[in-house]
Amino acid sequence: MRNILVTNALPYANGPIHMGHLLGYIQADIWVRAMRAMGHMVTYVCADDAHGTAIMLRAQANGITPEQLIAEVQQQHELDFSEFGIQFDHYDSTHSQTNLNRASEIYIKNREAGHIAVRPVNQLFDPEKGMFLSDRFIKGTCPKCKTEDQYGDACESCGTTYNATELLDPRSTLSGATPVEKSSDHYFFKLPDFSEYLQKWTRDEGRLPTSIANKLDEWFDAGLSDWDISRDAPYFGFEIPDAPNKYFYVWVDAPIGYMSSFENYINTKRPDLNFDEYWKKDSKNEVYHFIGKDIVYFHALFWPAMLEGANYRTPTGLFVNGFLTVNGQKMSKSRGTFIKAQTYREHLNPEQLRYYFASKLSDKVEDSDLNLDDFVQKVNSDLVGKVVNIASRCAKFINKDFDNTLSTQCAEPELVQSFIDAGQSIIASYEAREFSAAIREIMALADKANQYIDEKKPWALAKQEGQAQQVHEVCSVGINLFRQLAVYLAPVLPHLAEQVQSFLQLDSFDFASRQTILTNHAIAQFQPLMQRVDKAKVEAMVEASKESLASTEAPKVEKKKAKATEKAAPATATVSESGVIGIEDFLKVDLRVALVVTAATVEGSDKLLQLTLDVGEAEHRNVFSGIRSQYAPEDLTGKLVVMVANLAPRKMRFGISNGMVLAAGNGDNIFIISPDSGAKPGDKVS
Repeated sequence: MRNILVTNALPYANGPIHMGHLLGYIQADIWVRAMRAMGHMVTYVCADDAHGTAIMLRAQANGITPEQLIAEVQQQHELDFSEFGIQFDHYDSTHSQTNLNRASEIYIKNREAGHIAVRPVNQLFDPEKGMFLSDRFIKGTCPKCKTEDQYGDACESCGTTYNATELLDPRSTLSGATPVEKSSDHYFFKLPDFSEYLQKWTRDEGRLPTSIANKLDEWFDAGLSDWDISRDAPYFGFEIPDAPNKYFYVWVDAPIGYMSSFENYINTKRPDLNFDEYWKKDSKNEVYHFIGKDIVYFHALFWPAMLEGANYRTPTGLFVNGFLTVNGQKMSKSRGTFIKAQTYREHLNPEQLRYYFASKLSDKVEDSDLNLDDFVQKVNSDLVGKVVNIASRCAKFINKDFDNTLSTQCAEPELVQSFIDAGQSIIASYEAREFSAAIREIMALADKANQYIDEKKPWALAKQEGQAQQVHEVCSVGINLFRQLAVYLAPVLPHLAEQVQSFLQLDSFDFASRQTILTNHAIAQFQPLMQRVDKAKVEAMVEASKESLASTEAPKVEKKKAKATEKAAPATATVSESGVIGIEDFLKVDLRVALVVTAATVEGSDKLLQLTLDVGEAEHRNVFSGIRSQYAPEDLTGKLVVMVANLAPRKMRFGISNGMVLAAGNGDNIFIISPDSGAKPGDKVS
C-alpha cells in the first residue's frame, strides 16, 4: 500500500467555478478514487486561494469585508465540487492561522539561509486610495504616439511598451486621482540561488511531463530572476514577518495552502496522520499536485525552490492538464459556452460530464474540447445505450421470474473471466492517468456484453416453453458482466457505482471485489440508473449561460467593440451587407514581405507562436500568430512570410501583436503563405 497526498490547484475566491475549472478537479478526483480502489491510502485536500488585491477591491465594491466575501465564495465552491462528485477529504482556505504560521516559517527559514533580498522599487501611488497601483489600475497618454486612455504597460494604438511612470497625464482607474511616483522597499526571493538545483529537479524522471520540462529550459536559458514576493499596504493577505505594512504576494502563501490544508485536516479530523511523514525532507510518502498548464511556472520553479530553501520535501510529481474549449473554441460568454458549474447542474447530470471528460483525458498536456453534440451522442450511446441497458435488459427477468436471485452456477465462466482479466489493463491505465484508454477498453467490453445478450435473446427464450433455466443463466451472466463494467467505471461515475452496489447488494466495490463471480446471489429490485441526455436541455443550458451574463457584460462588450472598430478603421476594409468589399477598400490593406528573425512558443498558450519580423528599413515587429499546431519555432526562423503591415496593434495578455502573418487552411492544416525566391523584407505585395 502506498501513502499518497493529492492536491488540486486552489480556485481563486473571487468568482464561481466553471467548466474550465472542473476539468482539472474531475481529473484529480477520478485518479484519487482509482488509486483508493487499488487499495492505496490517499488523502485528497484543497483550499480556496483567498488573498490579493482583486479580492480586496471586490469586497469594497460589494460593501462587505474580504473575510465575508471569501466565506461566501468558499461555500459556493464547496457546493459546486460536491455536486460534481469531487470529494475532498478536507477543503480549507489560505486565509487561516495555520497557513499564516506555515508561510511565516518558510519565509524565515529562507531569509536565514540568505535567499531573501530587500531593495527599493519606484511605483505610482494613488494619494486618494492610499495605495500603490499595478499597471492595470493606471491609464494615461502614450508617451510615443500621444494616444489617450492607455494602460500603464503598453499602448494599444502604436504598440509601444513602457513603464507606468512614463505615461503622460496618468490617472488612477480606482479613484481618478493623479498618481505620484514613490519609492518603496520590496522583498525578493532569490530564485537564481536555486538555478542548478531546479534544472536537475525538473528533469527527474516522472517529476514533470517532458513537454513542460522542455518549456522550462527556456527560462533557464534566459536566466532566472529574483522574484518580488511583497506587496504594500493596503493589501488583503498575510503581513511579512518583521516588515510592517508589507504583505506576502498571493503566490507565496497560495501553494503553502497545500501544506496547511493537510495540517488542518490532521488537526480536525485525522490525528492518526503525521504531517512530517509527508513533508519532511526524506519522506517516502508521495505528494502530487494536479494543476493547469497556466500555473506551471509557479509550481515548477518558485514552489520547489521555496520548499528546498526551507528544508522541506518537494512534490513527487506535477500532473498538468490543458485548457478546455467548447465546440472547438475558447469558452465564450456571448455564445453561451462560458458555462458555470451551477448552470450546468441546473440542467444536466454532473456524472455525465465526468464521463465525457474522462473519455478525453490522458497524461499528455493537451487541451480538451467539450463538443456539446458529441457529448449528447457519447453519453447516450455509451452509458445509457450500452452499459445501463445491460442491467435493464437482464434484471427484469431475475426480479420477476427468479425471486431476485442469480443462478447457482455461471454458464459462461470463460466470458466472465475475460472481463475480470481485462481489469489489469484498465487499472494500469487509470494509474497512468490514461483515462481515455481505460474508457475505450471498458466500452469494448460493454459491446462484447451486449453482443452476448443479443445472441442469446433472453426475451425470446422466455416465450419458449422449457427455457426458463437458460433465461436464468443468460441473465445472470449479463448481470455479472454489468457488475464488472460498473466496478471499472466507479472512479468516473461514483454516484452510479453507489446505486449499482446497492442494487447488487455488495459489501465492496473496489477493484479487487471483481474477482468473485456472483452465483446464487440475491439482488434488489432494479431501478432506472440514468436518463438519456435531452438535447433540448443542453440548448437551454447554453441559453441560460447567455442570459446570466448578458445583463452584466453586454454594455462593457459593446463599448469595447465600438472602441476597437474606431481604432481599427484606418487599417481595415469596410464590408458591405452583401459581404463583398470594393477594390478601393482592398487597396487599403498593406501587404509586405517580412523575414522571421526569431520564433518562440508562448507561455500559457498552445496555439500561439511569438514572431519577431524584419519588415525592412531596420524595422522589427512583434507578432503573435496562431500557427503553433502546424509549425515549430525552428521551422520558421529565417523564413520569408507575407504580413498585413497596417493593422492596428492588438493588445493581448501575452503582449502587443503588431501585424498579421497570412496563412491558408483547409480545416485540418495551416499553410504559411511565402513569396517566391528573390523577395526581400519590406517588399510590397500587390
